Amino acid sequence: KPDKVETELGIERFDEEGRCLKLTFKDFILFNFYIPNGARDKRDIPYKIEVYKELFKIFKDIKNKNIILCGDFNIAHSELDVFNSKQNENNTMFTPIERTQIDELINLGFTDTFRYKYPEREEYTWWPYMGDLRERNVGWRIDYIFVSDFLKENITEAFSEIETTGSDHGPYNTVFDFDLDIKELPKYKKSQGSLF
Repeated sequence: KPDKVETELGIERFDEEGRCLKLTFKDFILFNFYIPNGARDKRDIPYKIEVYKELFKIFKDIKNKNIILCGDFNIAHSELDVFNSKQNENNTMFTPIERTQIDELINLGFTDTFRYKYPEREEYTWWPYMGDLRERNVGWRIDYIFVSDFLKENITEAFSEIETTGSDHGPYNTVFDFDLDIKELPKYKKSQGSLF
């Protein structure tokens, strides 16, 4: 059970839209995000970039703590993260300005848990609802779990679940080996999906 639960970060529109949950535990702080998409016609990309800039200010102040950042970041970072990267290079979620936000997050001192474990693997977390794209695994990796760099040695596994349906996203999981004072450890199964 967290010591503190917060749903506002001081970013007015972002907070009003209910896009963040911050859970403070004894041993770590977990942020769960739903970052704005940016819109197909790109009208909300400036809002999206503004959110990232405001989040970076928050992260910079706490990056030396045990931080876990997870959720829908609505950006595919590299060409490995989009099935048809050349075809999508100017589309929302894969424009250069959006991809730079993930670069900045990494430069702040955070590790992409999946890329840490699998630097070259093509694996996705989101498949559009059309043309059997999920069945053909034509997707994007836009959901992430980042950790403070010094926690990366605790990552034991990272995987997404194409077979778990109910959304156009599949669960993304990272398994950690932490020596934490937790009364009851959460259980995880690859078929069910869980953060730990």
